[in-house]
Amino acid sequence: MTPLYHDLAGETVVVFGGGAVGSRKARGFDEAGRIVVVSPEFAERLRPLEDETTDPDGPIELVRAAPDADAVAEWIDRLNPALAVAATDDAAVNAAVEAAALDRGILVNRTDVSGGRDPGSVVVPATVEDDPVTVALSTGGTSPALAKALRERIEAEIAGAGEMAALSGEIREELKAAGVAPEKRREAVRRVVRSRGVWKGLQKGRSNGRQEADTVIEEVLDR
Repeated sequence: MTPLYHDLAGETVVVFGGGAVGSRKARGFDEAGRIVVVSPEFAERLRPLEDETTDPDGPIELVRAAPDADAVAEWIDRLNPALAVAATDDAAVNAAVEAAALDRGILVNRTDVSGGRDPGSVVVPATVEDDPVTVALSTGGTSPALAKALRERIEAEIAGAGEMAALSGEIREELKAAGVAPEKRREAVRRVVRSRGVWKGLQKGRSNGRQEADTVIEEVLDR
Protein backbone atom coordinates (compact mmCIF):
# COMPACT_ATOMS: atom_id res chain seq x y z
CA MET A 1 0.00 0.00 0.00
CA THR A 2 1.15 3.56 -0.70
CA PRO A 3 0.88 5.98 2.26
CA LEU A 4 -1.02 9.17 1.44
CA TYR A 5 -2.47 12.05 3.42
CA HIS A 6 -6.09 12.79 2.52
CA ASP A 7 -7.87 16.03 3.44
CA LEU A 8 -11.39 15.18 4.61
CA ALA A 9 -12.41 18.75 5.40
CA GLY A 10 -15.96 19.27 4.15
CA GLU A 11 -16.42 15.54 3.55
CA THR A 12 -18.53 12.94 5.35
CA VAL A 13 -17.08 9.91 7.10
CA VAL A 14 -19.52 7.17 8.13
CA VAL A 15 -18.51 4.69 10.81
CA PHE A 16 -20.58 1.54 11.14
CA GLY A 17 -20.14 0.38 14.73
CA GLY A 18 -20.01 2.46 17.89
CA GLY A 19 -18.03 0.16 20.18
CA ALA A 20 -14.42 0.55 21.31
CA VAL A 21 -12.99 0.27 17.78
CA GLY A 22 -15.64 2.41 16.11
CA SER A 23 -15.34 5.14 18.73
CA ARG A 24 -11.56 5.22 18.34
CA LYS A 25 -11.96 5.56 14.59
CA ALA A 26 -14.52 8.35 14.96
CA ARG A 27 -12.16 10.30 17.19
CA GLY A 28 -9.45 9.97 14.57
CA PHE A 29 -11.55 11.80 11.99
CA ASP A 30 -12.43 14.82 14.12
CA GLU A 31 -11.24 17.17 11.36
CA ALA A 32 -13.66 15.76 8.80
CA GLY A 33 -16.57 17.93 7.79
CA ARG A 34 -19.07 15.49 9.26
CA ILE A 35 -18.79 12.18 11.09
CA VAL A 36 -21.78 9.85 11.28
CA VAL A 37 -21.58 6.84 13.59
CA VAL A 38 -24.27 4.24 12.95
CA SER A 39 -24.71 1.75 15.78
CA PRO A 40 -27.36 0.36 18.16
CA GLU A 41 -25.11 1.25 21.12
CA PHE A 42 -22.26 3.70 21.68
CA ALA A 43 -19.11 3.52 23.79
CA GLU A 44 -18.83 6.17 26.50
CA ARG A 45 -15.86 7.80 24.82
CA LEU A 46 -18.15 8.95 22.00
CA ARG A 47 -20.22 11.10 24.35
CA PRO A 48 -17.71 13.96 24.68
CA LEU A 49 -17.52 14.12 20.89
CA GLU A 50 -21.28 14.43 20.67
CA ASP A 51 -21.28 17.16 23.32
CA GLU A 52 -18.65 19.29 21.57
CA THR A 53 -21.33 20.97 19.49
CA THR A 54 -24.87 22.13 20.11
CA ASP A 55 -25.58 22.04 16.38
CA PRO A 56 -27.54 18.87 15.50
CA ASP A 57 -25.93 19.01 12.07
CA GLY A 58 -22.46 19.45 13.56
CA PRO A 59 -19.41 17.30 12.89
CA ILE A 60 -20.45 14.37 15.13
CA GLU A 61 -23.75 12.63 14.59
CA LEU A 62 -24.71 9.46 16.47
CA VAL A 63 -27.44 7.43 14.77
CA ARG A 64 -28.98 4.62 16.78
CA ALA A 65 -29.62 1.92 14.19
CA ALA A 66 -28.52 -1.64 13.47
CA PRO A 67 -28.55 -2.06 9.69
CA ASP A 68 -28.11 -5.65 8.53
CA ALA A 69 -25.92 -6.59 5.59
CA ASP A 70 -28.75 -6.05 3.09
CA ALA A 71 -29.43 -2.50 4.33
CA VAL A 72 -25.87 -1.21 4.36
CA ALA A 73 -25.82 -0.10 0.71
CA GLU A 74 -28.90 2.05 1.26
CA TRP A 75 -27.22 3.79 4.21
CA ILE A 76 -24.11 4.51 2.15
CA ASP A 77 -26.22 5.89 -0.71
CA ARG A 78 -28.10 8.13 1.71
CA LEU A 79 -25.01 9.50 3.47
CA ASN A 80 -22.74 9.65 0.40
CA PRO A 81 -19.49 9.55 2.41
CA ALA A 82 -15.94 10.05 1.18
CA LEU A 83 -14.88 7.23 3.49
CA ALA A 84 -16.80 4.34 5.06
CA VAL A 85 -15.43 2.54 8.13
CA ALA A 86 -16.60 -1.01 8.86
CA ALA A 87 -16.12 -1.43 12.62
CA THR A 88 -18.99 -3.65 13.76
CA ASP A 89 -18.64 -7.04 15.46
CA ASP A 90 -20.55 -8.69 12.59
CA ALA A 91 -18.29 -9.91 9.77
CA ALA A 92 -21.20 -10.05 7.32
CA VAL A 93 -22.09 -6.39 7.94
CA ASN A 94 -18.45 -5.35 7.65
CA ALA A 95 -18.14 -7.25 4.38
CA ALA A 96 -21.30 -5.54 3.10
CA VAL A 97 -19.90 -2.11 4.00
CA GLU A 98 -16.69 -2.93 2.17
CA ALA A 99 -18.48 -4.27 -0.92
CA ALA A 100 -20.94 -1.36 -1.14
CA ALA A 101 -18.19 1.24 -0.74
CA LEU A 102 -15.87 -0.32 -3.30
CA ASP A 103 -18.76 -0.73 -5.75
CA ARG A 104 -19.39 3.02 -5.53
CA GLY A 105 -15.76 4.10 -5.68
CA ILE A 106 -15.75 5.16 -2.01
CA LEU A 107 -12.71 4.64 0.20
CA VAL A 108 -13.25 2.00 2.89
CA ASN A 109 -11.47 1.01 6.07
CA ARG A 110 -12.41 -2.45 7.34
CA THR A 111 -11.21 -2.98 10.89
CA ASP A 112 -11.66 -6.74 11.22
CA VAL A 113 -9.14 -7.75 8.54
CA SER A 114 -5.39 -7.26 8.18
CA GLY A 115 -2.78 -7.84 5.55
CA GLY A 116 -3.72 -7.70 1.86
CA ARG A 117 -6.40 -5.20 0.86
CA ASP A 118 -8.55 -4.62 -2.19
CA PRO A 119 -7.90 -1.51 -4.30
CA GLY A 120 -9.82 1.35 -2.69
CA SER A 121 -9.27 0.00 0.80
CA VAL A 122 -7.35 2.13 3.28
CA VAL A 123 -5.55 1.56 6.55
CA VAL A 124 -5.95 4.38 9.07
CA PRO A 125 -2.52 4.92 10.65
CA ALA A 126 -1.61 5.95 14.15
CA THR A 127 -0.53 9.59 14.10
CA VAL A 128 1.65 11.92 16.12
CA GLU A 129 1.23 15.67 15.65
CA ASP A 130 3.15 18.77 16.54
CA ASP A 131 1.46 21.19 14.16
CA PRO A 132 2.35 21.59 11.32
CA VAL A 133 4.34 18.34 11.59
CA THR A 134 2.39 15.09 11.37
CA VAL A 135 3.94 11.62 11.54
CA ALA A 136 1.81 8.63 10.51
CA LEU A 137 2.73 5.01 11.09
CA SER A 138 1.04 1.74 10.29
CA THR A 139 1.66 -1.98 10.77
CA GLY A 140 -0.69 -2.78 7.89
CA GLY A 141 -3.42 -3.54 10.38
CA THR A 142 -1.49 -6.49 11.78
CA SER A 143 -0.59 -5.04 15.18
CA PRO A 144 -2.46 -2.00 16.56
CA ALA A 145 -0.61 -2.52 19.86
CA LEU A 146 2.76 -2.08 18.15
CA ALA A 147 1.50 1.00 16.29
CA LYS A 148 0.46 2.51 19.62
CA ALA A 149 3.82 1.70 21.24
CA LEU A 150 5.73 3.24 18.34
CA ARG A 151 3.51 6.32 18.42
CA GLU A 152 4.36 6.88 22.08
CA ARG A 153 8.09 6.65 21.27
CA ILE A 154 7.81 9.07 18.37
CA GLU A 155 5.87 11.60 20.45
CA ALA A 156 8.97 12.13 22.58
CA GLU A 157 11.28 12.25 19.57
CA ILE A 158 9.43 15.01 17.68
CA ALA A 159 8.72 17.33 20.60
CA GLY A 160 9.32 20.84 19.28
CA ALA A 161 9.22 19.79 15.63
CA GLY A 162 6.30 22.11 14.95
CA GLU A 163 8.29 25.16 16.01
CA MET A 164 11.29 23.98 14.00
CA ALA A 165 9.12 23.50 10.91
CA ALA A 166 7.74 27.03 11.23
CA LEU A 167 11.18 28.55 11.82
CA SER A 168 12.94 26.68 9.01
CA GLY A 169 10.12 27.47 6.60
CA GLU A 170 10.38 31.15 7.49
CA ILE A 171 14.17 31.08 6.99
CA ARG A 172 13.86 29.32 3.65
CA GLU A 173 11.50 32.00 2.33
CA GLU A 174 13.70 34.82 3.64
CA LEU A 175 16.84 33.41 2.00
CA LYS A 176 14.97 32.89 -1.26
CA ALA A 177 13.68 36.49 -1.22
CA ALA A 178 17.22 37.71 -0.51
CA GLY A 179 18.48 35.99 -3.66
CA VAL A 180 20.67 33.43 -1.88
CA ALA A 181 21.71 30.68 -4.31
CA PRO A 182 19.66 27.45 -4.03
CA GLU A 183 22.68 25.37 -2.96
CA LYS A 184 23.57 27.75 -0.12
CA ARG A 185 19.92 28.06 0.82
CA ARG A 186 19.47 24.31 1.11
CA GLU A 187 22.68 23.95 3.11
CA ALA A 188 21.68 26.72 5.53
CA VAL A 189 18.26 25.22 6.20
CA ARG A 190 19.78 21.74 6.54
CA ARG A 191 22.29 23.03 9.10
CA VAL A 192 19.54 24.82 11.04
CA VAL A 193 17.25 21.78 11.37
CA ARG A 194 20.20 19.61 12.44
CA SER A 195 21.62 22.08 14.96
CA ARG A 196 21.27 21.04 18.60
CA GLY A 197 21.74 24.67 19.55
CA VAL A 198 18.68 25.73 17.54
CA TRP A 199 16.55 22.94 19.00
CA LYS A 200 17.59 23.88 22.52
CA GLY A 201 17.01 27.55 21.78
CA LEU A 202 13.46 26.85 20.60
CA GLN A 203 12.75 25.14 23.92
CA LYS A 204 13.36 28.51 25.59
CA GLY A 205 11.27 30.44 23.07
CA ARG A 206 11.03 31.37 19.41
CA SER A 207 13.39 34.37 19.70
CA ASN A 208 16.13 32.21 21.27
CA GLY A 209 15.77 29.66 18.54
CA ARG A 210 15.92 32.35 15.89
CA GLN A 211 19.09 33.77 17.40
CA GLU A 212 20.79 30.40 17.28
CA ALA A 213 19.56 29.85 13.72
CA ASP A 214 20.94 33.21 12.58
CA THR A 215 24.36 32.22 13.89
CA VAL A 216 24.23 28.96 11.93
CA ILE A 217 23.07 30.73 8.76
CA GLU A 218 25.82 33.34 9.04
CA GLU A 219 28.46 30.61 9.24
CA VAL A 220 27.10 28.97 6.08
CA LEU A 221 26.82 32.18 4.06
CA ASP A 222 30.27 33.42 5.08
CA ARG A 223 31.99 30.25 3.82
